[in-house]
Amino acid sequence: MARPGAGDRLGPGAHQAAGGAAEAQGNDAILVGSFPTDGADGWTGPGRQPRYSTVGIPVYVICAYR
Repeated sequence: MARPGAGDRLGPGAHQAAGGAAEAQGNDAILVGSFPTDGADGWTGPGRQPRYSTVGIPVYVICAYR
């Protein structure tokens, strides 16, 4: 059974996410999405790895003042 995972990265203080990226790492790892958080103050990257209980997902965000 695949175990879901997600990585999040938040911008500092009064910043808004202007862009971002995520990468699923590992054998058979799958990145399900890469998008801003609900409040647009960070970036999230959900993923899964079917044959393992964990998945590595580094997440990066580019922030700008609101």
